[in-house]
Order: sequence, then structure tokens, then C-alpha cells
Amino acid sequence: MAKVYVGFYSMYGHVWQLAQAVQEGAEQVPGVQVSMFRVPELMTEEQLRRAGAYEAQQVFANVPEIKPEQLAEADAVIFGTPTRFGNMAAQMRQFLDQTGGLWAGGALIGKVGSVFVSTGTQHGGQETTIVSFWHTLAHHGMVITGVPYSAQELLRMDEITGGSPYGAGTLAGPDGSHQPTANELAIAKHQGKHVAELAVKLHG
Repeated sequence: MAKVYVGFYSMYGHVWQLAQAVQEGAEQVPGVQVSMFRVPELMTEEQLRRAGAYEAQQVFANVPEIKPEQLAEADAVIFGTPTRFGNMAAQMRQFLDQTGGLWAGGALIGKVGSVFVSTGTQHGGQETTIVSFWHTLAHHGMVITGVPYSAQELLRMDEITGGSPYGAGTLAGPDGSHQPTANELAIAKHQGKHVAELAVKLHG
């Protein structure tokens, strides 16, 4: 079985919803074992409560935290992160900064890497966050992929939607009240399926 890991950080639950869709898509592919993990939180409970994020995170609190060395077990890793000024969240960056040992040993070379995101606004860094994330994956020697245009949802022009050929995305709104749309979730599902199919081919 090819192993696909979905590793995410979510503050208010938007990335978590995309992660579930990604997982659903990956699980459609025969010969794949999909596991979901969350990146450790850096904020204290008090800080999360002040930010209004504590209750939202309790929804996925039972998802196991991932350790850097676990990435070596997977044939593909699909990372999910909110955007912070056009870059990944600090929690995800801190996690990736602990993968130096994997880099030194070439442990991730040839594995599939992909990224999905959430931004507060339509132009809040959906593409820059993913592309800048790719720099780390490239240094690890991963096979980088996004979402091909076989996902027809990428062509929608009748609604404002997240997602691009670089990866799935959702628009949370400045106050976080906007939830992932059916179109955005469909793109995330397609991404999961696409990555899983690649993982099977490389694993085979």
C-alpha cells in the first residue's frame, strides 16, 4: 500500500475542512493508505482563547500530532496551512524547520509533495504561500505537484473561489466567517486523488 499523509495546521478550522476533503479524495484511489496528522500548536490556550480559536480547534483535537521523522514513512505528503502575509503559518514553518535530519539523510527524496491553503481575502496569498512552501519541498528533493486542470472547478467564473493549479484553497474572509464552498472542497478532493494516484505509480 502506498502511504499518503495529510499534515495540516488550522487555526479556525478552514484548513481542517479542506484537509478532510483532501483525505476523502485520496481514499478513492485503490492501493492507498491515508493518514491525517496535525502540526503542533505554538500558541498557549490563553492566547488561542483571546484569538477566538480555542473552541474551533477542539473539533480536530483528537487528530494525532505529527513528528518530523514520520514524514519519511510516507510516499506522499499533502500539507495544509493558513496564510500569514503571503507565507505559511509559523506553526508549519517551525515544524518544517525540524526536518534538517531528514534532509541530511535524503529521506524525502522522490516522495510526492503538495500544498493547500486558506487565506483571509481573495488576494491574500493563495498562490504565493504555496509557491514559497515549494522551496522547502524542493530542497528535500520531493516531487512537487498541484492540481491539474482536470479539476474543472478551477475554471469557475460565476463565483469567487479559492484554489489554483498550485493547490486547493479557501477564502476565510477578514473575520473568518466565510466557510469553504462546495467548489473549493471539490478542488481539494481532486488534489487528494491526484496526489494519491501519483503516489501509487511511484510506489509501484
